[in-house]
Amino acid sequence: MTPAVIAVAITGSVPRKRDNPALPVTPEEQVRSTREAFEAGASLVHIHVRAPDESPSSDPALFAAVQEGVRRHCPGMIVQFSTGGRGRDPSQRGNALELRPDMASLSTGSVNFPTIVYENPAALVTDLATRMQANAVRPEIEIFDLSHLHGARRLVDAGLMDERPHVQFVMGVKNAMPAEEHLLDLMLGELRRVLPHATWTAAGIGAQQARVMEWALARGADGVRTGMEDNIRVSRERLASGNAELVRLAAEALARHGRRPATPAEARSMLGLGVAA
Repeated sequence: MTPAVIAVAITGSVPRKRDNPALPVTPEEQVRSTREAFEAGASLVHIHVRAPDESPSSDPALFAAVQEGVRRHCPGMIVQFSTGGRGRDPSQRGNALELRPDMASLSTGSVNFPTIVYENPAALVTDLATRMQANAVRPEIEIFDLSHLHGARRLVDAGLMDERPHVQFVMGVKNAMPAEEHLLDLMLGELRRVLPHATWTAAGIGAQQARVMEWALARGADGVRTGMEDNIRVSRERLASGNAELVRLAAEALARHGRRPATPAEARSMLGLGVAA
């Protein structure tokens, strides 16, 4: 069976723990939840951190605590930091890159979100890409709009990343790209034209998570994304399992398509990463 990378986005920056008791917000909770997801088949963890009041944070000490715990308890797992902007000062969004995670998310353009504009001006994108390159952090390009693919191409042309970035299509965010199958085909076709050597995945938000995962697997995606950041509305009987249960559901989806969860070593090879730190 062909391996596929299961990425688990464990926390996010918007939902609160009161909305779902399984949502991990402290470093200890995040490490524990990641370990459970790792044991269920996840090979990549996408990390946001929270301040003690649960507000989104850019504190490098919090990122360091989660990274250290994940590397200790989840051997070889790919650590990916978020540089997303909800609730964070733009000037601080790259603060933790000096910790040299394996990867970091990078949005290459602005987009409307449900209640805000997610601002990614060109100067900020260039600055984050430059800092990632300086710290040997591999970017995951977050695509919310067709133009963002061309923003990624410009980074390649500027020498700020190589010809084989990892690209994630984000579908189902209100006011952004809808979760419609023909749009994935359109975006995938443009990816193959503009960045023909890229690896790719797709994330469906909320109720769209399982549907987008099936579409991606049917098209041979290199991986899938799941986790409570994208979908905290798990059925009651699965609520307590949180991220681990969502990873198990993703593994079942892989099996339906003749795929299996990639091991950490396989995931690293697929995404162009070296051996674990």
